[in-house]
Amino acid sequence: MSDGRFEPRLGWLEHEVQEDLPELRVLLDEVRVGRRASVSATSPPELRARLRELSNGFRGARAVGLRREPVPAAYRAFFRQIGLDPDIERTPIEAAVLERMLRGGFLTGGLLADVLLIALVDTAVPVWALDSESVDGPLGIRSSREGEPLGRSPGASALTAGRLVIADASAALAILFGQLAPEQEPAHDTRRLTLFAVGVAGVPELYLEEALWTCHAALEQI
Repeated sequence: MSDGRFEPRLGWLEHEVQEDLPELRVLLDEVRVGRRASVSATSPPELRARLRELSNGFRGARAVGLRREPVPAAYRAFFRQIGLDPDIERTPIEAAVLERMLRGGFLTGGLLADVLLIALVDTAVPVWALDSESVDGPLGIRSSREGEPLGRSPGASALTAGRLVIADASAALAILFGQLAPEQEPAHDTRRLTLFAVGVAGVPELYLEEALWTCHAALEQI
């Protein structure tokens, strides 16, 4: 349980995944939400102002050249390594910047969504959040098993074998760089969050820590 300190820790990797992708890693953090508002409530003015500031820093030339920057390029290379075409299945930072260009700015989506977006745009490292009450033990990365559900709900969608997933001790909770199990996503009344950031070859761990710290500090603030 978080007591206010920022103490990120490495998640586990299934042995076969570690052998195939030795530089893949997941960094974890747990934070108790200090803000009185719901995590889905309207963001406070300072976060909305930060989104406007970041929007102004991503105009045409920066957006076009983004994929050549070291961290975005590393995620593109990893997508290709695992069989995804980053021009079709866009990396999180490229997807966010494309949305910014199409919609004219980084638009607010509520407190938690804005915090995660700010961390992503600041560092190019994606961070996801799960409701800590729904997580069974430490998170890690493994391959999915044929037909296993995404999450623990009776109607959860079934996975095909061999997909990389974020999992706890008893279930797959998210597709790597993709969908979260709906019942594990934070609800409006969630007060403890498990944050995770995924690192790949070419992305220094300091960037993962910075992305998690950005989220931790913003969510813990009272």
